[in-house]
Amino acid sequence: MEKRKKRDKYPRDFWDEFFGESFNEFITMRRNMDKLFRDAIRSFPDEKGMKKPFVYGFSVRVGPDGIPHIQQFGNTKMTSMGAKSETDESSREPLTDVIETKDSVSITLEIPGVEKEDINMEIIEDNMSIDVNTETRKYHKELKLPENLDHESVKANYKNGVLDITIKRKKEKPKKGKKITIS
Repeated sequence: MEKRKKRDKYPRDFWDEFFGESFNEFITMRRNMDKLFRDAIRSFPDEKGMKKPFVYGFSVRVGPDGIPHIQQFGNTKMTSMGAKSETDESSREPLTDVIETKDSVSITLEIPGVEKEDINMEIIEDNMSIDVNTETRKYHKELKLPENLDHESVKANYKNGVLDITIKRKKEKPKKGKKITIS
C-alpha cells in the first residue's frame, strides 16, 4: 500500500509503465544530485561573505608525446576531498590549449566577456603572464614557455572571446666548424 502511495505522486505515462519502480529511483537520485550541487555552490562565499558559484572544468588532450594531458581551469581546483577554493577567488583561470610545432608555439585561451584593451600580456624570460582585471571579469594565467622562442615574433589576436597567440621558434644557426684529420 505504501509503495502505491509513493508511486501515485508522479504522473503515470509510458516511461512509468516501462521502467516501473526503477523510474522512481531515478527521480530520487536526480533530486539528491540537484541538492548536492546546490549545497556545493552555496559553500563558496565571496569577499563580502555572500555565497557565489564556482567555475570548474578540465580538458583532456593527447600531446605530441602520445601521453594524455589533463588541465584544470576555473576559479577553484578539484582535490581528492572535493572542490577547494583558490586563494584568489575573484579571478578565473581560462581554458588554455598549447600546441607546439617544430616552427612555432600556438596558445589559445578562452576569455569571454572582455575587450581586447583589457587583456594584459607579458613575457619575462620563459614565462608568459595573461591578466584581465575588469569590474565584471577577472582572469589570470601563468604559462611556462619552451626555450628557444623568438619573443620578438609574438602575434596575438582576440576575437569572440578567444585569444590566439603565436610565437615563432628561433632559427637554429648552422654550426661552424672545421674537420680535423688525424695523422
